[in-house]
Amino acid sequence: AVLSGLGARSRKDAGVATRLTRTVLAAMEAEGVRRVLVVSAGPIGPDPEGAGLLDRTARGLISALLKDVYDDLREMEAALAAGATDWTSVRPPRLQNKPVTGTYRTVVGGFPDKGRFIARADVAHAMLAMAGDPRTVKQGVGVAY
Repeated sequence: AVLSGLGARSRKDAGVATRLTRTVLAAMEAEGVRRVLVVSAGPIGPDPEGAGLLDRTARGLISALLKDVYDDLREMEAALAAGATDWTSVRPPRLQNKPVTGTYRTVVGGFPDKGRFIARADVAHAMLAMAGDPRTVKQGVGVAY
């Protein structure tokens, strides 16, 4: 499996996720690798079930502020969906530089309610766990504390 954390570090880097993911997909095809998991972003997927007005407003504001970055991630996910790989798009909220806890929530096809943060180490932990989980194939998976 390929685990990818490729993405923009800032708004000026928008476009890098799609370009580099297409390169990874071509390399995977050349080597016969089918499984890929990528880091995307929580706002790319649907609003969490039970999200209140404040949460929906905050997601809309963040999406507007980072429009170019999120457009890039949407295009990246579309490239995955158009291909033949067994992909999973892992969609975290705001990332933190903290140690792994192994304790977080995931929602296949959605996003955890009131999920606002997660450590990068726990995103990696979740990706490794999802690599062998057939329920996450061709799905976006929200992950958060």
